[in-house]
Amino acid sequence: MPYPYVLLSAAVSLDGYLDDTGPERLLLSGPADFDRVDAVRASVDAILIGAGTIRADNPRLLVNSAERRAARVRRGSSEYPLKVTVTATGDLDPGANFWHTGGDKLVYTTDQGAERAARRLGGAADIVPLGPGLDWRALLSHLHDVRGVRRLMVEGGGTVHTQLLQQGLADELQLVLAPLFVGDPAAPRLFGPGGYQGGRLRLTETRRIEDVVLMRYEPTAPGTGPVPTAADRHWLRTACELAALCPPSPTAFSVGAVVVAADGGELARGHSREGEDPVVHAEEAALAKIDPADPRLAAATVYSSLEPCARRASRPAPCAELILRAGVRRVVTAWQEPDTFVASADGAGVLVAGGAEVVVLPEYEERAKAPNRHLVG
Repeated sequence: MPYPYVLLSAAVSLDGYLDDTGPERLLLSGPADFDRVDAVRASVDAILIGAGTIRADNPRLLVNSAERRAARVRRGSSEYPLKVTVTATGDLDPGANFWHTGGDKLVYTTDQGAERAARRLGGAADIVPLGPGLDWRALLSHLHDVRGVRRLMVEGGGTVHTQLLQQGLADELQLVLAPLFVGDPAAPRLFGPGGYQGGRLRLTETRRIEDVVLMRYEPTAPGTGPVPTAADRHWLRTACELAALCPPSPTAFSVGAVVVAADGGELARGHSREGEDPVVHAEEAALAKIDPADPRLAAATVYSSLEPCARRASRPAPCAELILRAGVRRVVTAWQEPDTFVASADGAGVLVAGGAEVVVLPEYEERAKAPNRHLVG
């Protein structure tokens, strides 16, 4: 199920607070960082905040630069990104700035909250009920499929950020650290308690902006079951990129594979026909680079742009069998092997029969097929 790319954006004090408890909003960054945020807003299709942030901060969520707004229009987008809020109760202030500035507005809520929101807002926003409770996956799917949102910026508050991270739905975290302390336990914090992904996030950028520091992170730890996470999507994209490195062949598919430990560390990667071996498969090439006794294999995930093979003539064991022998019990792939070379191939079936979990993300099928157009049309 395709979702937008979800970018979490926040500024915090050195002790992890989003604000203090004073009557005015605490400004944690300065003009240069506000301009950076404006540029990020201009680059996305939608901006989302929780209803609590509307009540606490009364934000406008605009793209302030006229040049950036004009550039959006030139590339065929609306002048302002879609503004989205989430509320369980529908308790929304119709006088808030959110409803009276910028472009289109959208409210996601519960069935019960939808009735209240409609009474309070009238026609100020489109209202989408998600059922008896708030379902983030249904929300993101609706944004992608119905509203055409491909990049979503989330600007808070802490509860929203916490839920998206805990459910493995955040692709990126942009965190600005401000050189001050709040020290008030009643003040709002960026992240709440609960279960988060294992392992360490990958730091992709640090940048000094006046007296604050921007840090960009991406989650890398694989999911642990049939429900894919943002990290699963990241690694499958990597596998698809590796497929493009394969020497072309009229008699074999171009495939990329990555083996990732439970903590998000990359164990190995490979692609078809890698090195001097003209018949090596991607999963085979990756697994050959890992010590078979590595204890991390048992909790690792294999990402392959194409379903691992179930039968092959060039080797004693197909890739599905090699994965099971290695002790790996989770595989994420984009594309089921067609009958081009092997009729009724069912690598996924072999893996499942051997006790492995197989997760298919069909939204990446076209990427996986791209290096194989000469074979599948």
